Amino acid sequence: MGQQRHFGRYRLLQSYVGWNDEDEERIRRVAPLLQPHLPDLIDDFYAEIRRHPDVGAVITGGDEQISRLKGSLLDWVGDLLSGRYDEEYVGRRWRVGRRHVEIGLEQIYTNAALSRLRAGMLRALGSDWDGDPAGLLEASLSLTKLLDLDLAIIEDAYQVEALARLQRTERLATMGQVAGGVAHELRNPLNVMKTSVYYLLNARNPTPEKVVEHLRRIERHVELADGVITTLTSFARMPTPEIRRVPLDRCLREALELSQVDDGIVAEIVCPPGLPPVLADLNQLRIVFGNLIRNARDSMPLGGRLSIEAVPIGDDVDVTVADTGGGIEPEVLARIMEPLYTTKARGLGLGLAIVRAILDKIQGQLGVTSEPGQGSRFTVRLKAAPGPDGGIES
Repeated sequence: MGQQRHFGRYRLLQSYVGWNDEDEERIRRVAPLLQPHLPDLIDDFYAEIRRHPDVGAVITGGDEQISRLKGSLLDWVGDLLSGRYDEEYVGRRWRVGRRHVEIGLEQIYTNAALSRLRAGMLRALGSDWDGDPAGLLEASLSLTKLLDLDLAIIEDAYQVEALARLQRTERLATMGQVAGGVAHELRNPLNVMKTSVYYLLNARNPTPEKVVEHLRRIERHVELADGVITTLTSFARMPTPEIRRVPLDRCLREALELSQVDDGIVAEIVCPPGLPPVLADLNQLRIVFGNLIRNARDSMPLGGRLSIEAVPIGDDVDVTVADTGGGIEPEVLARIMEPLYTTKARGLGLGLAIVRAILDKIQGQLGVTSEPGQGSRFTVRLKAAPGPDGGIES
């Protein structure tokens, strides 16, 4: 199926450059003129490669490999001049492009090499041509179109294979990054649970209070581990939101309560009277504000002030979560919403990525301003729910 697709693409390119049966016939006629010159052209081709270290670096087998490559190139040019440009022909050209990726040859060198080969073939054709100048011009144009088509299909294959390899490399890197983050996040609670289990199994006559303490410890760290897994699954498979009219005051208070803000942090929620509800999924909106509140909390390990304020703005409602923490450096600020990017010793770097994913599905927006030493302000913009008469509730 892939080869058929490549051939269809090649036929499209033929149409684009105006290739036709007359071009094919001209190539068959000039092939006998060019065949005697091919060995010299190929010797020149590889002699030039030897003069360029960047290209020659991919040839690691010395003279023996070059001898094999000369034979392959001779077959390739013979194929080029055969006048048969079918599906199998295109498949062979496609494999050339893939092979260049495998050996690490940059595509620019293929372009330059074909230019050199083209020049040599056109000179050879001109030196042995015994017909009229107009015929030589037409034959030269057909040969040029044919080489351009070969270069296009080889370059297409090169780009497809190079992109596939890059994507595989990026996926593996991402998997490694995620695996490292998950291992780090799960190892700590597992170690705590292991210690408590060891105590419960080996302690002699533990007091009931100690037993309860360790059981609660295990329970708490099971919840932490479950939270890591939930975060990953939430990011990988965010459900379609069930959009309803959500009262912001209630949503914000629930998110704050679930986020366990430390006693050293003064938290305040400000929702003006008559604030309209917003269009969102209540459960997902709790995740949005929960992540923002926990980020603000974590930025103030020595205590501070957490302010959550909702303000109607036209047909929208802005909710700002502000802290008095250490702020965010500009180079970090530019990347904090990237998945898996984090500056925390513990964390997967998915919190803000999840926030954006949720907001994107409900036509919401997320903005952030921050200065080092001055704290940060994250602003969520949501669509206000229309009132009974179709207008925004007041």
